Amino acid sequence: MTTAPTVPDPPRSGLPSAAPRSAAPAPDDRPAPDDLAARAAALVRDAVLGDLARRVVADCGADVGLVGVPDREPAGPAAEGMVLRHWAGTRADLLHGLAVPAGTGLGGRALAERAPSWVPDYRAATTISHHYDAAVTAEDLYAMLTVPLLHHGAVHGVVYASLRAVVPFGDVRIGAVTRLAEAATRALAGAAAWCGPPAAAGPAPRGPAPSAPPAPRLAPPLTRREHEVLRWAATGRTNPEIAAQLGLTCNTVTGYLKSAMHKLGVRNRTELALAARESGLLD
Repeated sequence: MTTAPTVPDPPRSGLPSAAPRSAAPAPDDRPAPDDLAARAAALVRDAVLGDLARRVVADCGADVGLVGVPDREPAGPAAEGMVLRHWAGTRADLLHGLAVPAGTGLGGRALAERAPSWVPDYRAATTISHHYDAAVTAEDLYAMLTVPLLHHGAVHGVVYASLRAVVPFGDVRIGAVTRLAEAATRALAGAAAWCGPPAAAGPAPRGPAPSAPPAPRLAPPLTRREHEVLRWAATGRTNPEIAAQLGLTCNTVTGYLKSAMHKLGVRNRTELALAARESGLLD
């Protein structure tokens, strides 16, 4: 009876055998702090710009309020442009989401020149291009004012105040829209500061230590109802919407908002939203 030949063991390499791979840890689905800050800033921007479009109609006597948001896609990655993202008082939807490259129409002109621009009759104006006459005609608009939202040379948007009549824009209405634009710009600058780029890792910089950040604004005492109304107003809700949500009358909501504005030392809803966030009233 023969025995099977023995097979020699393979030579050892002298290296330890590889340990079995462990399962990779499950990724953390929670958003990073920077993502949360960016989302919060985006929510504030939407609330501020939506409220700006409504206040142009409610406070400045315009028939239609529009706000264009910077967006390079309409004109290409190397050009400047915007998209009309917020509106109030419109009857049709041709202006909704309209792309406006810099230099086109009245709003594109304000974007390019970084300065307010207005015409008493949009359709008959000879100082602007007429790319958007169909959309303007569908809304029956004539007089139009556009004001850029400028902060340190950067444009955060362009607000439109439009009328369904041929009328010249006087200093009072131009001033009112400009003040609203300035208040909205301050709010947007505050929102942008929330999601600034994190400091890069590396050796400590030489020189004097940076000064301590300013102390946060202390929140004044608000009543429970004032606080509730303030929180809803900061989301961009109108007074009738807030009244329906809380079971109050519109006059009561207006009274609570005026009281909160007085306590926070602000003049309008846009400044109120910014002051409330700075004071921690919306946390």
